[in-house]
Amino acid sequence: MTERDDVFDKRYGEVLLVKAGEDGPEATVYCSFPLNDCPAELWDKLDAEAIAKEHGAVAALLNGPRHWLMSSIEKDAQGEPDTMTFGGIDMMRQATVKLSSMNPAPYSVNHVDRKTVFNFDAGRPVFELVDPQGQRWVMQTYSQGVDPALSLAGLPDLGARLTLPEGWRYETRMLTERLSVDTTTRDAHVTQDNFANSYSLEF
Repeated sequence: MTERDDVFDKRYGEVLLVKAGEDGPEATVYCSFPLNDCPAELWDKLDAEAIAKEHGAVAALLNGPRHWLMSSIEKDAQGEPDTMTFGGIDMMRQATVKLSSMNPAPYSVNHVDRKTVFNFDAGRPVFELVDPQGQRWVMQTYSQGVDPALSLAGLPDLGARLTLPEGWRYETRMLTERLSVDTTTRDAHVTQDNFANSYSLEF
């Protein structure tokens, strides 16, 4: 396992190359982290249609820019790194996602094979969704794709801006002990809110 420390609020972007899988659409996720911080001048020029055509994909999804909210990431490396360059931005293959649809709706669940542990350290805030079953989903990254002005400072009050399904709620708390989301041996369950912020189910 390799661990990348103090990634909190670090910027990155992703390109998802989508193909038709046996059980529905699947996406291979390429991420600019840890190679670079997804320079805005290059990210803003990316053409999803052209990327899809170049790589023989059904579609290419541009996911970002985003900022990590965990303290560290432990990654179970799978062989040699698979890197690609999109519009001048170097990216590394990081995961495979089984999409719930070609355009997943907010608060739907996608299954992600990423073989990681996300660690949220004591003394830092976490931002969580609680679903009707009482399951907690911790925000792993916030997005500036919908609201370019969204920042860490705006997350404590985000609940008032969310269009939550019935029975869901948004909470903020300060951790008193480390929270770890370990998906090294199982798929992560990931959902997004209506601002495209991503949350992982706390198993």
